[in-house]
This record gives sequence, C-alpha cells and structure tokens, in this order.
Amino acid sequence: MSDKPQSDWNPQDDSVLHDQRGAYDEMRERCPVAHSDFLGWSLFKHEDIENVLADPETYSSASRHTAIPNGMDEPEHTPYRAVLDPYLDTEAMTTFEPRCRRIADETVRSILGRDSVDIVADFTEPFSLKSLCALLGWPLETWNQLRRWSHGNQQVAFSRDREAGKSLAAEYTGFVMKELDLRRKAGADASDDLTSSLMTAEVEGGRLSDEDIVSILRNWTAGHGTVAAGIGLVFLYLAEHEELQRQLRNDPALLPAAIDEILRVDGPLVANRRTATRDVEIGGRKIAAGDKLTLMWIAANRDPKTFDDASGVRLDRDPAENLLFGRGIHACQGIRLARLEMRVAVEELLAATNRFQLVAAESPKRDVYPSNGLGAMALRLS
Repeated sequence: MSDKPQSDWNPQDDSVLHDQRGAYDEMRERCPVAHSDFLGWSLFKHEDIENVLADPETYSSASRHTAIPNGMDEPEHTPYRAVLDPYLDTEAMTTFEPRCRRIADETVRSILGRDSVDIVADFTEPFSLKSLCALLGWPLETWNQLRRWSHGNQQVAFSRDREAGKSLAAEYTGFVMKELDLRRKAGADASDDLTSSLMTAEVEGGRLSDEDIVSILRNWTAGHGTVAAGIGLVFLYLAEHEELQRQLRNDPALLPAAIDEILRVDGPLVANRRTATRDVEIGGRKIAAGDKLTLMWIAANRDPKTFDDASGVRLDRDPAENLLFGRGIHACQGIRLARLEMRVAVEELLAATNRFQLVAAESPKRDVYPSNGLGAMALRLS
C-alpha cells in the first residue's frame, strides 16, 4: 500500500477548468474515487463523502499550520469551537443584520443608474468584505486590502507556490496585528467590538494568543471569498431564470430555500481536504494512512443517486442532504453569517430593481479551483 497510485485524472487540465461542474460530474460517474498528484484522492460520490464526514477519527482535519478551529481534531477542536460559536450564533446575527443591510443598501445604490455593472467587482466582493470589516470592528476601507489578499490566496491554492503563500500569510498577520496594536494602545478606551472581545476570550482557562486570533480571522476572511462567490452564483442563476427572479420578488420568504438550492446545483467552493489516519478502502480503492483526500462538494451535491433531478433547482426539495455547508463537527462555523449576507444581498438588489439580466455580449468569467465562483459578470439593471 506504500506504492504511489497512478494518476486517474488531472484537476488542473484546461478541459476540467473550462467546465468544473461538468468535469466533476463525469468523474463521479466514471471514477468516483480518483487519484491525482495535485489533490491526492478525490471523492465525488455523496455517499462516500457523507461517510468521511461521519468519521472524523479516521479522516482527520488537522493542519500542520495553526488553523482554528477547522484545522483541528478532537479533543482540541471542541473547546475552541465552543468559545467562537457565540460570535456567529443566531442572536449575534440578529444584532448584526441592520448594519449588514445598510452596507448592502449603500452598495446597491452605488451601482444603480449605470448601463451595466460588473456585479462581482462592484457589489458582491465589496459588500461581503465590508460586512466582515463591520462585524470585526475594522475600518470599512480595509475591504480592498482583504480583497487583494483573498484573490492572492486563491491563486496560491491553485499554484501551490509556497513562497507566495508565506508572503500572504505574513501580509494577513500584519492586518490583524495592526488592529490588535491599536486596541492595546487605546487601553480602556478601545472599541467594544468583536476583535476586542477575541483579545480577552479564553479557551480552557488560557487567553487566545495573537497567533490564535490571526488564525481565526484568516479562516473567516477566506470564508468570505466563498460568500461573495455564492452571492454571484445566485445572481447568475436569477439573471438566467427570470421566472424565478419574479417569483422571489413576489414572495421573498422563498429566498433562503432558493439560495441553498441554487448553490447546491452550482456551489461556490469546490472541495475541502482530509487526511486518512489509518489504511482504508473506499469504492474498491486502497487508501493508506497519511494519504490526503479531497471531498468534492460540487460533485456530491449533484449526485443523482442522492438527488432526483440533481441538476434542477427545486424549492420544495428536502435540504437535509445538501452539503453546501458541510456536515458533522466541522460543518461551516459561519453558516448563519453566510446565509445572512447572501439573503440580505439578494433582497436588497431585488428591492432596488425591477429586473436584472446578463449583458449578452459579455459572458460571465468563471474562477477555477479552489473556487467555482465568478471572476466577473456584467449585469444590466432596470
């Protein structure tokens, strides 16, 4: 089992990157447990991924770098998660919603009246990252620095350029340390915000270190790239399906279900990683202890063995099997924040317009692994 498996596919091939969903669908049917030098073992079937998520002892989430809490296993994971969850729970999001909505409203107003807008550059990215800054208590203008960092981080995930990765890690540490130093210098006059609260938070009797806080916020910032991608994909679907756009204008209560279902069919995040802690067999393939596994969310959420009419958006579908936000102990910690931001963003654009549609001459530009979002998309608002 120590022999290196032969490669079954190349995730970086142009044919895959040109149509990631189609390529992953094809792999799920042809080679549902596939090996590549780039991703290790990739799992495409919903059932296989579900089994991995249900067994965190066998399939470790631990990272060699500090990654709190998603890069931790039990028993280390739970105490950190317990301390951080209240910052993103239902009560916290109810409190945050008015501020989030003001940012969405201001951002929508800034794009009205134009012949066409790049909804990614002019709305989804500034809105999601400004919302994060507001949540953390950072100056809203910091969003543009975070956007450049997020784009660089995505490129490094594809290129595996270690030096660029170290540079980006140092850059993000600088962002956080600037905010921590400002609060330390202010002393008792420091702002009462989430970042200040993290500076006094304790896990099992010990305060979070600066390194811990950097790791936590880096995770949240990276997640906001996925939120922005998700908003863009919802706008894309509604621009292409104006009947549903009209339905949601008339019945906004359907929006949460519509967002989850649209993103099941066209998910913003390609995959997450795990490491086998022992020799296992999945789908007849032998996987050795220490081997890396990549859970292909997009393929799993379009698996026809789990979902009838898997590529169709159905608002009455039971959401229980949707893996959009993962499952188990490592389910997305920011699920409530992500759902809040996506819902508010779509609500505000629908409320401010009568119709939006794609600009026919400009096809949406897709991102590539690890994102399945949009690099650019021209919309006409009316």
